[in-house]
Amino acid sequence: MAEEEPELNGEQKKDIAKWFLLNSPAGEIQYVAKDLKKVLNDDDVYNEAASEAFPIYNKTHMIRLEMPCRAGDVLITSYGELDKNEFLDPRTAQVAIVDHVKQVCKEARPATDEELPSPYIEEFRCALEAEMLKYVAEAYPKGFCSVYCTNGKDVEEPGSNFELVVVISAARHSPQNFCNGNWRSIWNIEFRDDEQMLEVKGKLQVGAHYFEEGNVQLEAKHECRDSTIFQSPDDSALTIANIVRQHETEYLASLQESYSKLPDATFKDLRRKLPVTRTLFPWHHTSQFSLTREISKELGIGK
Repeated sequence: MAEEEPELNGEQKKDIAKWFLLNSPAGEIQYVAKDLKKVLNDDDVYNEAASEAFPIYNKTHMIRLEMPCRAGDVLITSYGELDKNEFLDPRTAQVAIVDHVKQVCKEARPATDEELPSPYIEEFRCALEAEMLKYVAEAYPKGFCSVYCTNGKDVEEPGSNFELVVVISAARHSPQNFCNGNWRSIWNIEFRDDEQMLEVKGKLQVGAHYFEEGNVQLEAKHECRDSTIFQSPDDSALTIANIVRQHETEYLASLQESYSKLPDATFKDLRRKLPVTRTLFPWHHTSQFSLTREISKELGIGK
C-alpha cells in the first residue's frame, strides 16, 4: 500500500502560492490570484501570500497606476519608493499611496521638500524627463517613463557627482486575443562632474505570454553601456535620449531578427527529429501553426 504524502502546513502553502504569484506573466497576476484563492480555500494563507508577493511583482513589472483626481500617473518602482505603500512621481511632485493587492492608487499627497531633489539637480532631471517623454511617445504608444535622482539629490551647485535613473515601462495586455506582454528598461546615468563625463548603463527586459492553442512564454534580457561628455542640462538630456534610442532600437531589431528565424531554427530545436508517430514534422509548412503566424503578424514579418 502506497504511503500517503504528508499534508502541507500553512507556511509551505504560503510559499508555493507566493511563487505562483511572483511568476505570473505580465498583466496576469490578478487571474492567477483568483484561481489560487479557490485552490487554497484558506483566506489567511492567501492574504499572507498576496501581501508579500504583490508589492514585489508590482515593482518588478513597474506597473503604471492612475492617481486620483486626474493628478497624473505613477510608476511603481523601487526608485520612487518612499515607504512600502508610498511612491513618488517626480514629474508632478506627488506621492501616490497605493493598495498593492488591488493594484490601485487610493490617494495622493504633495511631496515634501525633503523628498524632492535640489533645484540644481531638478534642472537636469526635468530636461532629461522632457526628452525621454518625447522618445517614449514615439517608440511605445502605451509606454510611460519617469526620471528619478538616486544619488546626490541634495547637490546645490556644480562640482559634485550625482546620478539619475530613467525608467521606461510599456505594457500590452490583450487576454481576449490570448497574449500579454511588456517592455521594461532601466537606464542609470552617472554624472561625473570631476571627470566631465556621463556613464550610461542600460538594462532592457521583454516579457511576453502567448496562450492560444498552447502556452508559450518569453523572457529576454539585455545589458549595455555607453558614455558621453558632461554638458548643460538640455544638451546632456538630448545626448542621453539619443543613446537610449540607439540601443533600444538595435535590441528590438535583434529580437525581430530572432523571431523571423523561428520556423527554420527554433522550432526545429524544440522538436524530435522523428516524433513518436513516426511521421516527419512538416517544416516546409510551419506557417500554418498559429504561434508562428501570430508572431509574424505582430512583428510585420513576411508582408
